Amino acid sequence: MSKTKIILSVVVLIVIVAVVATRSGKNPQAAGGASGKPALTVTTVTPQTLQWPQRVLASGSVLAWQEAIIGAEIGGVRLAELQANIGDRVNKGAVLATFADETVQAELRQQQAAYDEARARYHEAQLNAQRAMQIKDSSAMSAQELQQFASNAEIAEAQMNAAEARLESAKLKLRYTKVVAPDDGLISSRSATVGAVVQSGAELFRLIRQGRLEWRAELTDVQMQQIRVGQKVQVHAGMNDVVQGSVTRISPAIDTQTRNGYVYIGLSENKALKAGMFTQGEFELGQSAALTLPQSTVVMRDGYAYVYKVVPENRVAQIKVATGRRVGERIEIVSGIAADAAVVAGGAGFLSDGDLVRVEAAAAQAPAAKNNL
Repeated sequence: MSKTKIILSVVVLIVIVAVVATRSGKNPQAAGGASGKPALTVTTVTPQTLQWPQRVLASGSVLAWQEAIIGAEIGGVRLAELQANIGDRVNKGAVLATFADETVQAELRQQQAAYDEARARYHEAQLNAQRAMQIKDSSAMSAQELQQFASNAEIAEAQMNAAEARLESAKLKLRYTKVVAPDDGLISSRSATVGAVVQSGAELFRLIRQGRLEWRAELTDVQMQQIRVGQKVQVHAGMNDVVQGSVTRISPAIDTQTRNGYVYIGLSENKALKAGMFTQGEFELGQSAALTLPQSTVVMRDGYAYVYKVVPENRVAQIKVATGRRVGERIEIVSGIAADAAVVAGGAGFLSDGDLVRVEAAAAQAPAAKNNL
């Protein structure tokens, strides 16, 4: 046989092998046929339908429930002493700061003396008017003189009342030299400085009333339609710290720019929460059925979630799925597979679409006690 015939025979043989391989649909790099070597030994699970809580996730700022601004009610006097600082918990009526009261005390004494003098003049004018009325029938005094005595008594009474009002004002100023807490609460800010001469109305402290905080969650207009006053909320105060709360108020308006609105949640006391911090939380809307798989069955590739379903001839098919809620070690499968699908339980990250696998006994399902979380 000539070399040419030998070469032609080899080429024909190669072409025949390639055609056969193409028609059989096998990848020469993958295990072929039932007699090929399995890529992995796996166990399978089927999805479970569990009752899981429905939640709306949101984020927002922690704010003071109500913040009282405590200011100076008198001006032009020196701040002599501070009895409270940032972070102090105070009771209603507790003294927070004291102003020097020497000038106020002197003014009070002056007004007291002026009132005593006005009261004495009033009593004198009243007695004179009474005497004049007693002799009005004797014609010893004219009607004009009698009227003058009565008018003097009224003027003296008015002057006494004015002096009394000035005395009360001086007493108030003396009382205002002590700055007191308007309610129980927590001092959140202090701008007062010992020795400063402040003006009336100047801010000295800020008080978180009753120490209560609330979370202001920002939600979309669609999400807000699911929220009701009284619903339970879980707010994350730290890495592993959750604070319980409930919806107290819902904003009646939606921002026209962001299409978001605010929901206010009253929080139970927790030292990890600070006014001004930004955190996340979850609104509990009840429970609903969820088709779930262990999270180990789901593989993330190129931003998408996949599971590997075992198909006839012990091969696996890569199935794209949509995922939802996560509770513990399980994940909700929103779409992509049926409830009776056999899914590779572990090691899915090492598989490719069409791989041959050896299937062992099915993996144990989640305990029935976890059906209602």
